[in-house]
Amino acid sequence: MTELLLVRHGETDWSRSGQHTSWTELPLTERGAEQARALRPLLATRTLARVLVSPRVRTRETARLAGLLDRAEVDGDLSEWAYGAYEGRTTPDIHDWCLWTDGAPQESPDRPGGEP
Repeated sequence: MTELLLVRHGETDWSRSGQHTSWTELPLTERGAEQARALRPLLATRTLARVLVSPRVRTRETARLAGLLDRAEVDGDLSEWAYGAYEGRTTPDIHDWCLWTDGAPQESPDRPGGEP
């Protein structure tokens, strides 16, 4: 039987506060590093055919601490959704917004454009 394991990066300051994060590079918090290290013994018992990570620092650091970085392939298609002007903001701050139905703003003077 084929299994697919998905691992989210460890906690960052923004994931803890609920801020939307795509291209902003944020380090793991100490708790995030502990979360990643806690995966190491669990993943060590698995035979993994392929390990893919996004290019973000937080995902590569999670993979390293979990003992997977030496065999991980960086895949740009795994980059988080581009939030555009909503980068760093929380859903309540944006008011009545849903990424899946509303998309992300395309234009912002200080941030890359969001997903269409």
